[in-house]
Amino acid sequence: MSTLEQFLPAFLEEVVGDRFGRYSKYIIQDRAIPDVRDGLKPVQRRILYAMYDSGNSPDKPYRKSAKTVGDVMGNYHPHGDSSIYDGMVRMAQPWKMGYPLVDGHGNWGSQDDDPAAAMRYTEARLSKIAMELLRDIEKRTVLFKDNFDNTTKEPVVLPSRYPNLLANGASGISAGFATEIPPHHLGEIIDASIAYMNNPSIELSEIMQIVKGPDFPTGGIIMGEEGIRDAYEKGKGRIYLRSRTEIETLRGGKQQIVITEIPYQVVKSRLVTAMENIRLEKKVDGIAEVRDESGRNGLRIVVELKKETDAVGILAYLFKKTDLQVTYNFNMVAIVNKAPQQLGIISMISAYIEHQKEIVTLRTKYDLEKAEDRAHVLEGLVKALNLLDEIIETIKASKNRADASDNLMAKYGFSERQADAILTLQLYRLTNLEINSLEKEHAETMKKIKYLRSILDNPKKLISVIEQELLEIKTTYEIPRRSDIQSEVEELKVNLEVLVNSEDVLVTLSNEGYVKRTNMLSYTRSGAELESSGVKEGDVIREFLQVNTLDNLLLFTKKGQYFLLPVHQIPEFKWKDTGTAIVNIIPLAKDDSIVTVIPIRDLNIEKSLVFVTKRGQVKRSELKEYATTRSTAISACKVADGDEIVTVTLSDGTLELILVTAQGMSIRFSESEVNAMGRTAGGVKGISLKADDEVVSGLWVDNDEGEILVVSDTGHGKRTLLLDYPIQARGGKGVQTFEFKEGKRVRTNGSKLFAAFYCREPIQIAAFTEKGSKHIVDSERTIIEERKAIGRAVFAIDKDDSISTMFQFKELTGITKNDV
Repeated sequence: MSTLEQFLPAFLEEVVGDRFGRYSKYIIQDRAIPDVRDGLKPVQRRILYAMYDSGNSPDKPYRKSAKTVGDVMGNYHPHGDSSIYDGMVRMAQPWKMGYPLVDGHGNWGSQDDDPAAAMRYTEARLSKIAMELLRDIEKRTVLFKDNFDNTTKEPVVLPSRYPNLLANGASGISAGFATEIPPHHLGEIIDASIAYMNNPSIELSEIMQIVKGPDFPTGGIIMGEEGIRDAYEKGKGRIYLRSRTEIETLRGGKQQIVITEIPYQVVKSRLVTAMENIRLEKKVDGIAEVRDESGRNGLRIVVELKKETDAVGILAYLFKKTDLQVTYNFNMVAIVNKAPQQLGIISMISAYIEHQKEIVTLRTKYDLEKAEDRAHVLEGLVKALNLLDEIIETIKASKNRADASDNLMAKYGFSERQADAILTLQLYRLTNLEINSLEKEHAETMKKIKYLRSILDNPKKLISVIEQELLEIKTTYEIPRRSDIQSEVEELKVNLEVLVNSEDVLVTLSNEGYVKRTNMLSYTRSGAELESSGVKEGDVIREFLQVNTLDNLLLFTKKGQYFLLPVHQIPEFKWKDTGTAIVNIIPLAKDDSIVTVIPIRDLNIEKSLVFVTKRGQVKRSELKEYATTRSTAISACKVADGDEIVTVTLSDGTLELILVTAQGMSIRFSESEVNAMGRTAGGVKGISLKADDEVVSGLWVDNDEGEILVVSDTGHGKRTLLLDYPIQARGGKGVQTFEFKEGKRVRTNGSKLFAAFYCREPIQIAAFTEKGSKHIVDSERTIIEERKAIGRAVFAIDKDDSISTMFQFKELTGITKNDV
């Protein structure tokens, strides 16, 4: 037979699947997930049993941890010593376990995530409450199995005389399963177990009257009663853990935030570092110092604030941005009958009580067996003492011990066990006092037998025994609740004033898309003139806004998108600097551009945004629909193919709108004719256009006051009284507002209108040409003519040049907060 013929073919998928299945089964059952009965993982159970078996109990001196680790590794746990010691360390840390199972002596780590000293340096012994987990283990109450090399036996589960799984909780990750069970208050869990025993059909609402929620060893405040209910019902739920804090007032008007408890499993040193980084990076203006003053008296972190700082606002920010407040997700998975299950609290209590019934039953049987054996012996001794002289004669006549035993059994009817006891009886027991004590012990033993039999025969008696023993443990080990429970989750609202220092600033946006924020001091030192602002060659400032760092800018693009840009997020530059490209701040598409910038503080005011498109569409939407926390582009108005936004204006709905087209047409109608629509609507027709015409401006007017100034692409323009523009119905062709000169010998006044302005008071118009020349003209210098007039030259522009950009030029003194 060849070598190849000795092997059977196998598919890789089957081999890998089989091997991984075995591995998964092992780590789920024997490594990562606790047993529902004693709440322990195998390594924890082995550590506790090894310490118990070696007499490392609370009433004995501490013993080197390395000795325990060696015992566990050599006898029960064939893994690395680090995994065993890590498990031992966790059971000794009071900030991780509500009721530590190992009493450690030495350096066992800290809440700052400092590691414990090496096992050769630390010492340990079982804690007192750990003995309750092991109590009665010697009375055949639990099954034992062979260890890994069949040299000794180890317990499959511990008796666990209190509900350890819920009292201490558990955390672990395995293949396909994870568990996260929080620690609870021992007294509440015991009371709930007793309530369940007395009424197995108890409702969850009744259990939750007893067990309010978890009780973390680090204290803190638990928020979210609904999340607790979900977890207790289904095994999954979410709660919020908040640090216990207090705002203290110091001398001189200063305040400080004092933190005395932090959420469970949060590393204190990292939390302090995170708060210090917020101070260093000036994400919040108002934190003077962060100190960790923790010591022998407990945890204490101090956040000292500057004068006149909003302490409540800063605390809310710290809750939101650091681990001062965290979410905790229940995932209550435990091993039930050798398989992982997600359990609610009633299922956990039920499994524990069934375990206790079994433990107490087996213990009672063991005690009954011992008691019956003792009673049997005592009966023989009492009988023998009543026939003392005859028994002595029989023993003296016997050849040896075996013969004496046989003679006693044959002559007086003693059993072998009784005969052996008689033969080992000490002479001092023959006194009258000892005879009476034997009779008394026999009576007490018979009484004990009766009691033990009543436990086995009566389920109610069994329950009462478990209840009594649980109450004894509660009385001995109960401590006050450490975590407070708040039914509602408090919403964290951080005011912008907390994050940003309020300051009046200037924001400019150039024609090529460069933006900057400048403080007033830099502007003043640079001459306080728009012309002195730094721009690239050939670029011009088109938006010049006096705003506050607490304001927002609504940026609308020609394609119908918008961005909400907080002013404080615009990078700060000196007045003579160019600034940064707007695309570095907002994700503006390459083929899109900004047409309107509206400064706004509160988006919930009763105002509307009115959109005008190149194809004559008009749309009005309520401002509050544009409130957002997103930094990406959001649809502001539906724009058809070939169309684009011309202008967007903030309005209160009481004004009139004039649309001016490139071919010199205009229409005036009341804004109330445009009903408010949704944010993504496309609007309604404002003016009927010829095929090659388009809207160049949308103007808001009121009360027939002022004039309409129109300018052509060659710089010709005029003003016309607003009275000359009749109010019409929306959607018509409108009326003529400019006449173009035609003819070979006539100098043209332009081929189209470039822009229009509403002049209620004198304004300045800035124009920039294709060749780069700049012109600024006062509106009062333009001629007033009728609507159909041809106008006159407003800007001195060369014949081969044309206007590329035009806008209303504003000096700083003419700018209001919002200009609305």
